[in-house]
Parts: sequence; structure tokens; C-alpha cells
Amino acid sequence: MRADRVFAYGAAAGLIGDRILGDPRRGHPVAAFGRAAAAVERALWRDHRGRGALHTLLCAGGAAALGALGARAVRSRPAPLRIALTATATWAVVGGTSLAREARAIGGALAAGDTDVARERLPHLCGRDPHSLDEQQIARAVVESVAENTSDAVVGALVWGAVAGVPGLAAFRAVNTLDAMVGHKSPRYLRYGWASARLDDLAGWPGARLTAAAAVLAGPDRRGAVRAWRQDAAKHPSPNAGPVESAFAGALGVRMGGTLAYGGRVEHRPVLNGAAGRPVAVPDIERAVRLSRRVTWLALGACVAGRTLAARVARTSKEGRA
Repeated sequence: MRADRVFAYGAAAGLIGDRILGDPRRGHPVAAFGRAAAAVERALWRDHRGRGALHTLLCAGGAAALGALGARAVRSRPAPLRIALTATATWAVVGGTSLAREARAIGGALAAGDTDVARERLPHLCGRDPHSLDEQQIARAVVESVAENTSDAVVGALVWGAVAGVPGLAAFRAVNTLDAMVGHKSPRYLRYGWASARLDDLAGWPGARLTAAAAVLAGPDRRGAVRAWRQDAAKHPSPNAGPVESAFAGALGVRMGGTLAYGGRVEHRPVLNGAAGRPVAVPDIERAVRLSRRVTWLALGACVAGRTLAARVARTSKEGRA
């Protein structure tokens, strides 16, 4: 069976597996990678960009190498085994079901009027300081996190899986995890985490644009999504979160951005879709989760189509040279 079909069947099976099973409570491969990366950090850490770059190279390169070894081991084996490896890798690296569950749990607490429980659960979803947030601010934080993590935790992985198979899936998830661990602008990681943050920006670029485009197609307000994306994406300090959050904001008809608090520091970000949007409300959490689901399947279709087209062009070129 051709590699493009193996990816198509395997990635679809992996997404279905994530939808049914979600993330395991114990023994998750990403958690194991995180522990290994933390051990490497303890051995290497210095307040120096070069040390941080070496950390990134060892961890992300190691994940890609393991993926390549696995793919090589099944390369000449029957198609079902190759599909199973791709499905397992996809399930391991995507996190759409856990994202939806956490968002809905917080939304349920807010709907029940239990803001304290919502504040307790918010750190499971994002790194924002929850204690000073009211109901509307928590709801906005959840919708923004659903939007951004649709790209980071799902679509970006599918893009690199389409490009490089199992090694691409593993490498992208490793890079994204490293950014979450050391890529933030705290005094400890400002220099050490620079390489991880920059590599994550680079790796996340195509997935973020595909996520935004899928949000335009799948959202209830296509014109609003396009308008917000064009007008506001560049205002966001993140080159990848900007397109995704602005497209989601326009599609849902809400405002995102504004004042945020992370790790004891306050950031005043531009408002996205401010002219046409309304404040985020609790019911918008469920709307965002549903949009995220639709975006995921549209993105899978685009990735499968792109890989199939690339394979066809390669075969045509090879036949022409023959």
C-alpha cells in the first residue's frame, strides 16, 4: 500500500482513537517525553542560548529519531502494521479529546455558578493566573485556549505527519512540548528556552494557517472570520496564535485578547475582532469546542489531499524521467 494511503487510514484511525479513548491517565508517551526532557534540562541548564539549543536538538532530534526507527522497522511489513503504527503515533500526539473535556468541564462549572471550581480547573487548560478572573474572563480564557490548542495539539501534528510520516508526528509534538516547558519568557528560560520557542514558531506556522482557514470554512460566520483574520492577526504577539485566535473570534462573533496575567506578569494584548465581536459568554465554550472538532476533520482532509497530490506528482515526475 502506498505511503499516502497509509497516512490517510492511520491518521483517521488515530483521531478516532483519540475521540473514543482520550489520553490515558498514566503512561502517556508525551508525559514520558516530558520527564526525559526535564532530565536533560537538569544536566544541561545554563543561562545561555547555546545550551538551550543543544537541549532542543537532543530532545526534538531524539523524538524524531525514535519515530524514524519505528517507521523503518515496519517499512517492509504488511500494510495493516504500518497503518497501526501511524494510528498509534497520531493518537499519542494529538490531544483534541482532552482539550474538549477540560473546556467542557470548566464551562459546566461556570454554568452551574461554581466559579471557584472553574478557577481550579483552568490551569489544566492554560497557564493563565485564574485567581483574579471573573466568570466572563474565565470563559474567554477557555475559548482562546481551545482555539490555540486546536492548532498546537491537533492540526500542527497532522500537517507534519502528512509531510514526514511518523517521525514528523513525533518531532512536532516534541517541539510543541519543549516550548511549553522552556519556551516562555521567565527569567530562567529567557535565553535557555529561546531555541525551543523559535523552533516552535517555525514548526507551528503551517498548522496555524491551516487551522485559521478551516475555521473560516467551518465557522458560522465566514465573512467575520476572514475579516478578523485579515485585520487583527498581525496584532497578536504570537505569529501563530494570531491567525488562529482571530479567525475563531470572527467565526464565533466574539472578542478575544485584552489584559492577561501569566506567571505573575501582566500582558496587555490587542483585542481581536473588537469592532464586530461581543464579550465571550459561557455558552461560547461549547460553540468553540464544536468548531474545533469541525476544524480537525477539515484539516485531516486537507492533509490527506496534500500528501496524495504530492505523491501523485512525484510518481508522474519519476515516470517522465523513465
